Amino acid sequence: MIIVRPFGVLFQCSYRRGIVSRRSFTTIGTKMLTNGGSCAKKIENGADGGRPDSKRALIAITDGSAIRQAANLLESGQVIALPTDTVYGLACSANNPAAIQKLYAIKGRHEQKPVAICVADCDDLRYWGQADHLPDALLQQLLPGAVTIVVRKSLHLDNPFLNPGIEKIGIRIPDFQFIRDVSRAFRYPIALTSANKSACQSTLNVSEFQCLWDSLGAVFDGGQLGLSDEQRAASTVIDLSENGSYQLIR
Repeated sequence: MIIVRPFGVLFQCSYRRGIVSRRSFTTIGTKMLTNGGSCAKKIENGADGGRPDSKRALIAITDGSAIRQAANLLESGQVIALPTDTVYGLACSANNPAAIQKLYAIKGRHEQKPVAICVADCDDLRYWGQADHLPDALLQQLLPGAVTIVVRKSLHLDNPFLNPGIEKIGIRIPDFQFIRDVSRAFRYPIALTSANKSACQSTLNVSEFQCLWDSLGAVFDGGQLGLSDEQRAASTVIDLSENGSYQLIR
């Protein structure tokens, strides 16, 4: 259901951030693991056209080099998995056509179904999306958090394979320091979708999407993100592309 409301109503709403419980982070460091699952869709070629490695790195986000490793993999056109403030996600460079195509292939997602992007802060949101009409106070009230802000794409977001034919883009600033640090180190927007096969449930720990590991550049392990199915819920999606009004999409 789409609900249309004037800006003032949204701004007056109290957006309360709950206390986030401590997450149990793994301390295993870096390991090389083979794919133990049987449900992975085999990707014949990597983003660079080479043969995929049968092993993938499982890296704890507490590893001192994890942020730089993630940024390097994104720069090289790889798809990686990493934790967010809601569920585990699959991520790649939003402005890399080959990486976007690989992301869709790994997930088994229809190419006409859009994906959101992740950025580090509100300045990035304004650079990659047309958001000059949005007050700073409003964005700071909503973000960072489990909210996807939909605005029109800026000219800087020029990948023809990123949501083709759609002039708008969903932008996230997760309330999770690791992914924001990766985005800041990468310096470009990150295409982000949940780490699961299309139409399957979202995932709260890395073992739940083990069938995808063999197709990924690396898996960044942030431990268990939640214990209940309610915590698998996707982010709230709000269309703020029109000045003076909003649409609650999800």
